[in-house]
Amino acid sequence: MPEILTAPPASPQTAQCLLAFDFGTRYVGVALGNTLTQDARPLGVIEHRSNEQLFAAIARLMSDWAPSRLVVGVPCHPDGQPHEMTARSERFARQLHGRFGCPVDRVDERYSSVEADAHASALRPSAGRARSSHRNDAGAAAVILMQYLNTQTLRSTDASA
Repeated sequence: MPEILTAPPASPQTAQCLLAFDFGTRYVGVALGNTLTQDARPLGVIEHRSNEQLFAAIARLMSDWAPSRLVVGVPCHPDGQPHEMTARSERFARQLHGRFGCPVDRVDERYSSVEADAHASALRPSAGRARSSHRNDAGAAAVILMQYLNTQTLRSTDASA
């Protein structure tokens, strides 16, 4: 299982804007969150055919939101073993840090798409699985970001106990 790599949590008085990514080779889900309110919401999906397109879109998001930190979901098999997308997501996280100089944390994203799909289906039961799966990549990014925020809250609580 990939380890969640994080920096020390921000102090409660310091609100940080966060962007999270659910990486895919053609679609990248994006979510926006805040450490003060401890919330995350889907922001959108970047459809790309090249790294240039992908990173140009991310550069616009970085300019618009000025996040303090980025979070990338790292997928793996249910037993925790890496697969092809594990390495690609890790590379994407390194590229984000290299291009934008912003701290990048990684979150084990197993089942985030399943959870996002279940949440979307509960909100729109008639939608079912007929829709394209990439449409919920932003929802998966929000699930990834909530996992990150929950982990930070637990670490903060453990540190103060």
